[in-house]
Amino acid sequence: MANVVIIGAQWGDEGKGKVVDIYTEHAQQVVRYQGGNNAGHTLVVGDQTIVLHLIPSGILHPGKRCVIGNGVVLDPKIFLGEIENLKKKGYIKDDQQLLVDSNLHVIMPWHKAIDLAREKDTSRKIGTTGRGIGPAYEDKIGRRGIRMSDLTKPQVFRRKLKEVLPEKNFLLEKFFGEAPLDEEQIFTEYSGYAQQIAKYIGCCSTTLNKAIQAGDNLLFEGAQGTLLDIDHGTYPYVTSSSTCIGGVSTGTGVAPRHITGVVGITKAYCTRVGEGPFPSELHDEMGERLRKAGNEFGSTTGRPRRCGWFDAVAIREAVRLNGLTGLAVTKLDVLNELDAIKVCTAYSYKGQMLEEFPRDADILQECTPVYEEFEGWRSDICEARTMADLPAAAKAYLAKLEELSGCPAVLISVGPRRDQTIQVSNPFS
Repeated sequence: MANVVIIGAQWGDEGKGKVVDIYTEHAQQVVRYQGGNNAGHTLVVGDQTIVLHLIPSGILHPGKRCVIGNGVVLDPKIFLGEIENLKKKGYIKDDQQLLVDSNLHVIMPWHKAIDLAREKDTSRKIGTTGRGIGPAYEDKIGRRGIRMSDLTKPQVFRRKLKEVLPEKNFLLEKFFGEAPLDEEQIFTEYSGYAQQIAKYIGCCSTTLNKAIQAGDNLLFEGAQGTLLDIDHGTYPYVTSSSTCIGGVSTGTGVAPRHITGVVGITKAYCTRVGEGPFPSELHDEMGERLRKAGNEFGSTTGRPRRCGWFDAVAIREAVRLNGLTGLAVTKLDVLNELDAIKVCTAYSYKGQMLEEFPRDADILQECTPVYEEFEGWRSDICEARTMADLPAAAKAYLAKLEELSGCPAVLISVGPRRDQTIQVSNPFS
């Protein structure tokens, strides 16, 4: 039995979807434990590109159960649309393949309306996706949330709607100057969603713990990245959930002692979407070159990603916070044509050399990167399938990333397809 967690080790968009898709072969249960449809996992299967926002990437494998845990906030309309799209492509032939926890919180229309209204205020702009994720988590913590189990009980849903909506409409109208929302329309629409989702609802914690006792392998899939964690990220430029290892247990009801491995996903360079400090960001032609070569545009929003060199200081933070047992290095092929590649090994801050990631985002904003330069390999590595197939310069670069992070590389992605992967070691072994 092995239970492996996949965690973003940067600011999200590291390529977790492909890695989860690969490791699903070794697991019987694939579990999403936090976030909402602000995440986007892009998978390339043959000539087909599939983008998933809520359903775990393991859904592309027949016979694998995909679980959406209580730590997720779920937009019912997006969820049902994703199911419909997957079924059209020939996936989800058995509805028992999906399980949605009854205790997860539902993203309601007011969450999206408030999220979008806040982002109009440029003086307080965070750079959210506007999907309502943050406001949904706010209501969860404030004990005003509507859970999936509430949605399936008309009397409970009606009562909660009457309790919550007047306050939300007051905020929308009087503070943001937006149009109010109609109670009856929401009740009818979301009651309809509940009827369609009812067949997928169950208890994540009970199901997963029974699977563990039966000897199943579990694969836990995170969204976003370590540096966007609500507690440990570059606050306030973060997401609203626990993206780090602690979110696994709180978001699924599976105890920490059952986790056997934690793989951190990192690009061979670095990207960030939205606002917030990014020390190794490139504002020049090289940044644009990385963006084009890596197709660095958000799979959820289409926004161009900010690009920069690999940041070893940030990766060391992710290794420490999550207890990473291995790194999966993605998009190594994006660096194919470069003559020289830089790595940020430390920060300079007001004359001081910092080798640890600052907890204060204001300090991080004023840090400048200290670089070490490496020779590029100037060749196409997309057909490499073992470490021996890589050019010497590429192997030297990877060895340096391992040394600087203090964590071994267990998987190397050399292209977007499933087969364009070097598996150094298997965390399920």
